[in-house]
Amino acid sequence: MFIDSHAHLFYEDFGNELPDVLRRAADAGIEKIIVPGTTLETSKAAVELAEKHPAVFACVGVHPHESSKASDKDLAEIESLSREQRVVGIGEIGLDYHYDFSPRARQMDVFKAQIQIAIRRSLPIVVHTRESMVDALETVREMNGNWRSEGTEPKRGVFHCFTGSAKEARELFDMGFFVSYPGIVTFKNSPVLQTLKSIGYARILLETDSPYLAPEPMRGKRNEPAHIVFTAKKIAEVLNVDLDELARVTSGNAISLFNLGRLRENSGGLA
Repeated sequence: MFIDSHAHLFYEDFGNELPDVLRRAADAGIEKIIVPGTTLETSKAAVELAEKHPAVFACVGVHPHESSKASDKDLAEIESLSREQRVVGIGEIGLDYHYDFSPRARQMDVFKAQIQIAIRRSLPIVVHTRESMVDALETVREMNGNWRSEGTEPKRGVFHCFTGSAKEARELFDMGFFVSYPGIVTFKNSPVLQTLKSIGYARILLETDSPYLAPEPMRGKRNEPAHIVFTAKKIAEVLNVDLDELARVTSGNAISLFNLGRLRENSGGLA
């Protein structure tokens, strides 16, 4: 069993093919898919998908690219939407200093506001970073004490498509975060492989970031959840671990982080 912890299935790239995409995912052993929103509208679309497909779960949030367009009313609606039964996290949120589509100060304000929503709602966050790891780390470090810890081990969220260092990953682990990896691990001379060798697989999740970042040998094509198998095989090879063991641990991490067990009546596969 695999879990795709990050796939944007609401994008037009999938058109009318979504039933076939979900069927191929089921055939490939993907049992659950987390769909994070990037705007208020796509967050609503993610919730609709989760309500329609038993193995799909939603996260709701505003991506840093869209921060300048997000009003306080939009953020209030995100919080309201987070109360829907099939919502399991706040995301995709964070900071992106590569494109700077939104002013950095506004990105930070919206990031912090959505972390506060997650804290109030006791939900994990799904964090996007690009050339912004220092500020993102400082932000979650600053706000970490505000989260209520349940049980002996806090589960704050996941830094998705993680390109940070092993040192940064370990600090995130200490604060209760996971990191996740998409198809970038299969790219030639991918720098994230050295980080993976250092941190292992105990605190990682698998993702596709569909429709983006298709792994080899699908690179350049539209990505979809079924392709997570290529990523998993590469990680298993690099870490010299059995593929079934990698699937067990990474899926267990996703189930634990997103509290998927609370929806047992909808815990079946995609088929």
